[in-house]
Amino acid sequence: MKKQTILAAIATLLLASAGTVSAQNLAIVNGKAVPTSRMEALTQQVARSGRPVTPEMQGQLKEEIIVREIFGQAAVAQGLDSSEDFKSQLDLMRQSLLIRELFASFQAKNPVTEAEIKAEYDKFAAANAGKEYKAHHILVDKEDQAKAIIAQLKKGGKFEDIAKKQSKDAGSGAKGGELDWANPSSYVKEFSDALVALNKGKTSETPVKSQFGFHVIRLDDVREAPLPKFDDVKPQIAQQLMQGKVGKYQEELRSKAKVE
Repeated sequence: MKKQTILAAIATLLLASAGTVSAQNLAIVNGKAVPTSRMEALTQQVARSGRPVTPEMQGQLKEEIIVREIFGQAAVAQGLDSSEDFKSQLDLMRQSLLIRELFASFQAKNPVTEAEIKAEYDKFAAANAGKEYKAHHILVDKEDQAKAIIAQLKKGGKFEDIAKKQSKDAGSGAKGGELDWANPSSYVKEFSDALVALNKGKTSETPVKSQFGFHVIRLDDVREAPLPKFDDVKPQIAQQLMQGKVGKYQEELRSKAKVE
């Protein structure tokens, strides 16, 4: 009885062990076990791409892994894994995966904090706060041309029509001289100074000289610069800050490396 009991226990252990091994394999292809870890890795890859992993998708992924194993075995049978080209590509792929893991590990250990994001937002808000100006302008090469245009406008000439015909600023000229809403600091100083000195609806009385030529400027409107809400831009700021951290880490590694 004791001998039978021992044999029964051994049989039970063997069955349990077989069940465990089976659970670790996704399939057996031509006698070779395909581990379920491949399925887990591919599933994570799909999930990271933003696609939902449905039960139907699971079946497709399983078939994909099995087909890959079949094709892989065929390639090995032909000795393709022994070629120098294959080894070089495999080495590059291994290196790429290692680099990806390196930076993923760095990001996990050096997360962007809420305080860092808020500080960056405050810096952005301070730089972009204030007034924005909506204007039209006509750009010409010579001062006499600009003076003639100003005279034309005083006689009732239409700003947009003159801009389309005479402005050498192709971008705004095609739109009748229209410029987008902008902070004055986005323009060259001469243009900016003349713009903010105008009253709403007024046109410059004299040509405004800049490095680009001579401008005739009309101020259309002024508003307080609209700023995006913190929560709306928080993900983008976090991403930019993380890119900065990773970039700095890359520079540190490069500067410390001994290259001969």
